[in-house]
Amino acid sequence: MGRVRMGIAALRDRGFRWFFLARTITLITGSMSSIALAFAVLGIDNDAAALSIVLTAFTVANIVFLLLGGVVADRLPRAVVIQTSYVVDILSIGATAALLFTGTATVPALAALAAVNGASAAFVMPAMQGLIPQLTTPDHLQQANALLSFARSATTIAGPVVAGGIVALAGPAWVMVIQAAGWAAAIVFLAMVRLPPPIRGQRAGLFHDLHDGWREFWSRPWLWIVVLAFMVLNAIHVGAWGVAGPYIAKNDPLLGVAGWGWVVSAEGAGVLLMTLLLMWIPLRRPLRLGMLGMSALAIPLTLLGLHPAVPLLVIAALVAGAGVEVFSTGWNVTMMEQIPEEKLSRVSSYDMLGSYVAMPVGTLAFGWLIARVDLPALMVASAIVYAAIALGTMAVPSIWRMRRRADAVPEDVPVA
Repeated sequence: MGRVRMGIAALRDRGFRWFFLARTITLITGSMSSIALAFAVLGIDNDAAALSIVLTAFTVANIVFLLLGGVVADRLPRAVVIQTSYVVDILSIGATAALLFTGTATVPALAALAAVNGASAAFVMPAMQGLIPQLTTPDHLQQANALLSFARSATTIAGPVVAGGIVALAGPAWVMVIQAAGWAAAIVFLAMVRLPPPIRGQRAGLFHDLHDGWREFWSRPWLWIVVLAFMVLNAIHVGAWGVAGPYIAKNDPLLGVAGWGWVVSAEGAGVLLMTLLLMWIPLRRPLRLGMLGMSALAIPLTLLGLHPAVPLLVIAALVAGAGVEVFSTGWNVTMMEQIPEEKLSRVSSYDMLGSYVAMPVGTLAFGWLIARVDLPALMVASAIVYAAIALGTMAVPSIWRMRRRADAVPEDVPVA
């Protein structure tokens, strides 16, 4: 009986089924538009700095509005918050397409519109985190998160390929039109989701809600310690993997640009394969296994510094991708089970803010270090620090002992 409840049983829940459709279509069209936007910017100004300006505008606006997004998502019906944000997105995406069609687009204009999208996403992400546990049962919660991760991984692989073809044949503006249509369809799908009204406590205003969310966040050592750890882990990841990795590939004949493509694809394949496993195998110790999984990225980082041979790196990246997904699903499930529903979006916004805020620092720091220090030593040192922080979190008793809720895992299925 328990095995029957695993797999894709979460799709039996009507609300989650409509949400999954909405999320999947936005993931598909969103992964396409990110590629189109990059080519649109480079078509206006063939300078990496121009693209950096547009991407930074999105990131900064997202970070600035995250906490407000969490408060709003806890105060109002979360599906409505997402739908409203999508309306804003459709307007900004439509404006971007119009500028591209008419040949009047400029880098500052695209940066301003990207900032609007970044601010809108700051409302969508906490709302989604709070919405998922409202749409499914406790024993389907891990499956639901694994299904969403599967959709995200699959569209990340397929979306850019389709977008590249459309951009080459018709231009980036048409991809923006497709994205706007996808967002419109998502609004219709979300309208099919029926939820009870949000739980309303006594609220004194915005700052009271922010303080209440902070108190909830800070009262759980497992939560804020992992978020602090990810300030450093994410900075190393984007710097050592995202900046130094391509640099090594371009300059080391043992790896090469084509080889790096295989390595990155292997990482994505590891994520994808693990999502399939996690639809069937419950994680009884989600944080312990999750942080162990995160530490696996230290292996390909070490190889990048000492011996960046493609076959070894492909295997290591596959394992690392799988480990990242163990953490991602385990973390989301733990948050959704341990945080009260009426505060989940606010607490998630603090989690996202803490996890994202140091990523630009990591990008800039590694860009500076690569030209000034011994690169193999930098990669090995980064791997050591990364593994030490990921594994060190497990010394915290609440992280080591954290278990799934007793009613969330059927007793007669294999567990990890």
